[in-house]
Amino acid sequence: MADSSGPDLEFYGGAAASAIPLGVFVVWAVVQSGLFGIGDTTGLVVGMLFALIVGLFFAKGNWSAYANAIFEGMTQRVAATAIVAWLWAGMFAQLLQDGGFVTGLVWIAQSLPVSQATLLAILPAVTFILAALLATGIGTGYGTAVTFVTTFFPATVLLGANPVLMFGAILSGAAFGDNLAPVSDTTIVSAVTQNADIGGVVASRFKYAITAAVLAFAAYLIAGAVMPTGGGSGALPNGNPVGLVHLVSMGVVIYTAVRGRHIIEAITWGILVAIATNLLLGLESLSGIVSFVAPANAPFAEAFTWLPILSTAGPDTTAGVGGSLYVGASGFFPLIVLTLLIVAGARIMIRGGAFEAIQDFLLSTAATSVRRAETTLVLGTALVNAAITINTAAEIAISPYVARVGESFNINGYRRANILDANTSALGYIFPWAGGVLAGYSQMPALVEQYGPEMLVSPVKVVPFVFHGWFLFAVFLVAALTGFGLEYVPDRESEEVSRV
Repeated sequence: MADSSGPDLEFYGGAAASAIPLGVFVVWAVVQSGLFGIGDTTGLVVGMLFALIVGLFFAKGNWSAYANAIFEGMTQRVAATAIVAWLWAGMFAQLLQDGGFVTGLVWIAQSLPVSQATLLAILPAVTFILAALLATGIGTGYGTAVTFVTTFFPATVLLGANPVLMFGAILSGAAFGDNLAPVSDTTIVSAVTQNADIGGVVASRFKYAITAAVLAFAAYLIAGAVMPTGGGSGALPNGNPVGLVHLVSMGVVIYTAVRGRHIIEAITWGILVAIATNLLLGLESLSGIVSFVAPANAPFAEAFTWLPILSTAGPDTTAGVGGSLYVGASGFFPLIVLTLLIVAGARIMIRGGAFEAIQDFLLSTAATSVRRAETTLVLGTALVNAAITINTAAEIAISPYVARVGESFNINGYRRANILDANTSALGYIFPWAGGVLAGYSQMPALVEQYGPEMLVSPVKVVPFVFHGWFLFAVFLVAALTGFGLEYVPDRESEEVSRV
């Protein structure tokens, strides 16, 4: 809906033209990732910049109002909340990865008392569970996709597992964690925008997530048994149970967040526990956590080379900063820029009236009862997520509509938050141009160079096999149609939904 804080934007072509920036971006994303098979987030950033420029030429009058709408979108608090969560969660995820948590998961797979043929059949289901465990603990599905694609995926494909099914299982696990984790950016945004507390939201959506997960687990067992596997040219390497000690770090984050502490505090405690664990058990050195490589001619660097985190650049090294904290945070920089630009595009669409027109149409024609209203919310969030490829940005864009429709039918904030989060989490790992898919796919070209062409899985091919995403969408569609789990505002005390 339009914002009274500034002048409404007018476009040649009416309110519908305010959707041009996001529309142009979707076309760019489909061409880049779907047709050309290029998993480059920075390329999508350029696409969104181009889209915003195109939209500029459709704006009427002084272009400054259009430009100000871009800044308004990029400075929204909910966008900043998601970005900060990504940075903290990225550092935490990298600490766990460098501390051997994934090798602990490999050890679990190795320890299963089954033959290799049986192992290949159940590996997709096992991978789904392990990826879901990691995503729930670290709160970032994107980080989980990157971590598992770069470590677990090549090991299992070399063993002979089906690459398409393995990639789908990884994306499914990432979607599960993104939806359920109390420290997930989508969980936070869905709760904040619907005036619900994070702990209550997580508790209330558990039944939906588990139902979809059970169905997905069964689907991966069946698919693993009937889909072809490779001969395998290797074995699961370097399994080590020591890395599983980071279950404690993950438990600290989940417990602290569910207890209602601020998300930054929760992840900070997890980071501190992970650092202490890595250092005390020798899983990572201090220089592995953070390191500085100074230029050889730096005037004061020589005096501080006794520090374990500092060294000077040599013939084979370049100056810079490194370590788990650096890699974990910097890995999200392109995605952060893309998110800010997409949110800006959504803001233009809101200020230009396209969102309000859509809302009014749906309220007057489709959302005429509670069941139809919830069905509209499910399908509406799905459509927006198809257009806005970063799931957090899609949540931010559609959240005012979800709140408006839900409140008009007295639907509880928990229920609204669950509908909002489930569809953006699920479909954010299904569409070939979606951010979650691209996060994992972008790591595959390097794997091809190292291991061979079987490491490249087309985002289009994996669409049918992101089972948890599809089942989660279906569960909420059925819930909307039948009223399963429906709660009204009076069903919860007001103080229970006011704390965030």
